Amino acid sequence: MALARVISTHKPSLNPNTTTLSVSALNPNNLSFLSNSPPSLASLLHHRRQKRRTASLKCSASSFSEKHHNTNHPKSDDVVELPLFPLPLVLFPGAILPLQIFEFRYRIMMHTLLQTDLRFGVIYSDAVSGTAEVGCVGEIVKHERLVDERFFLICKGQERFRVTNVVRTKPYFVAEVTWLEDRPSGEEDLEALATEVETCMKDVIRLSNRLNEKPEKEAQDLRRNLFPTPFSFFVGNTFEGAPGEQQALLELEDTATRLKREKETLRNTLNYLSAASAVKDVFPSS
Repeated sequence: MALARVISTHKPSLNPNTTTLSVSALNPNNLSFLSNSPPSLASLLHHRRQKRRTASLKCSASSFSEKHHNTNHPKSDDVVELPLFPLPLVLFPGAILPLQIFEFRYRIMMHTLLQTDLRFGVIYSDAVSGTAEVGCVGEIVKHERLVDERFFLICKGQERFRVTNVVRTKPYFVAEVTWLEDRPSGEEDLEALATEVETCMKDVIRLSNRLNEKPEKEAQDLRRNLFPTPFSFFVGNTFEGAPGEQQALLELEDTATRLKREKETLRNTLNYLSAASAVKDVFPSS
């Protein structure tokens, strides 16, 4: 299902035998959360000319803002029709996704969207697991139409949805969806959980830098005043290269459960990095 290209610079991998992230996955040099705004289309086009390759998405933590937390979301029992864009990646609420649209049927979809509400559903799909039932709305925030009718887009993740019925498949997918929201987490201390996750992320970044022989400087504030729920989406978005785990995190309807799962993955990664660092100290040449 060749649909679009995702423009980025890095494609980390996951250790196939453990629930750990690759050494470079949380390296701050591989994340765009240090920027203050989504990248411009001009810079994306320049980057593509320089690299001439595609890879996994990158996110901008500045887009995971308090405005996203305070947005009035549609009611969870509302049923609406939404055009769908299956992709081999997972979009999270608040994340920035640059896309190049070149397939004819999705160019048709873009022509329609640019005249209406600029929103479509991004849903994870691959040859092994098929197409997921839960996805995330992508809203077009910038676009450029090229002379050959291709499109360059910058999209921002909005609310999550669950597909309840496929309305049609041609010329592109359209489905009825309901909106997905996190349930109240009861007496869980979400602030404490979010702080623990942030600490784990900083430790992983520090050890990643050490293994890559980069300065072990203290990671800056990763939360940027985010509430626990949007922060949990931001953390999930940094797990690029592990779309199966990302999809599982996207589908969870409880912020505490999502943060706990992210903390476990980060701790597994930290254990792996600690062992690798110890081996490197004993056998520097390896």
